[in-house]
Amino acid sequence: MIHYNVGSWGVAFVVNTEGSVFPKTLVWAVPSAVLAGILQHFLHGYIDVDGSKELWSGYTFVLGFLIVFRSHKAYSRFWEGATLISQIRGEWFNATSSLIAFCSQKEHKRHDVEQFQHLLVRLMSMLYCAALQQVAVVEDQHFDIIDNTGIDDESLLFLARSVDRCEIILQWIQRATGCESQSNS
Repeated sequence: MIHYNVGSWGVAFVVNTEGSVFPKTLVWAVPSAVLAGILQHFLHGYIDVDGSKELWSGYTFVLGFLIVFRSHKAYSRFWEGATLISQIRGEWFNATSSLIAFCSQKEHKRHDVEQFQHLLVRLMSMLYCAALQQVAVVEDQHFDIIDNTGIDDESLLFLARSVDRCEIILQWIQRATGCESQSNS
């Protein structure tokens, strides 16, 4: 993923060379512009180009089409990403709701079931936070979670040092669900 530095005014990405087509195009554009300037300077009165307005009109049409096409593509990609983030949130909410709904209602297991439900909600909160941290391109990646109650400090330290936090939290959820579903039935 390309991380763009937009600068203090929000336009510094224009001169960014990483991930940009400008360095590649400048190899062709600068010599062509210099040659065109030299020809214009020396041959200005000698050669009359008929149809230059039509050429300019065609050029601006193609350029305008490309700008609109690329802008539309970027806009579509943004909304696809936003939609997928919302879909993930909804799917994980449904999964959490289903797990809570299927917990035992027996009175003698009430304490264990409540501990499991609280842990599950906290883990799902951490999972969503880790997923947002993975896709967000912001300097401050501290997103709110419910809290870390019920998770030991050693596990949290391991999670903080991990590369793929989502996978680890998902495994914790699966393990808690597998162990708890056997004892809560």
